[in-house]
Amino acid sequence: MRGPTITLKHAKRLRREMTLPEVVLWQDLRRRQLSKHFRRQHPVGPHVLDFYCSGANVAVEVDGAAHDFVQQALHDERRDAWLSQQGVRVLRFAAAEILDDRSIEGVLTAIRLALTGAE
Repeated sequence: MRGPTITLKHAKRLRREMTLPEVVLWQDLRRRQLSKHFRRQHPVGPHVLDFYCSGANVAVEVDGAAHDFVQQALHDERRDAWLSQQGVRVLRFAAAEILDDRSIEGVLTAIRLALTGAE
């Protein structure tokens, strides 16, 4: 599903300005060859997904501290519900999990399981 032009421009800007946790996860997604291809900062409808695998309809979102606030959490719930209606499964991980060497393997395992469960 192609997004509006403004969403496409926003996605392009976000690709240039990825956060450190997004860069770390992107490097792992590319390097580890999880059997599926991911796109980064991919527009779907009015939303830009941090990482998206079209082959499995799986989105991976990296949540920084801003996602701890009530308003942002409500926005995330509405967004995830809309994406679910489009057939997209959303996985959310805290930025701290991705930056922690002890928990990044768990994140990658969860993603791998979601990809194999989508087949």
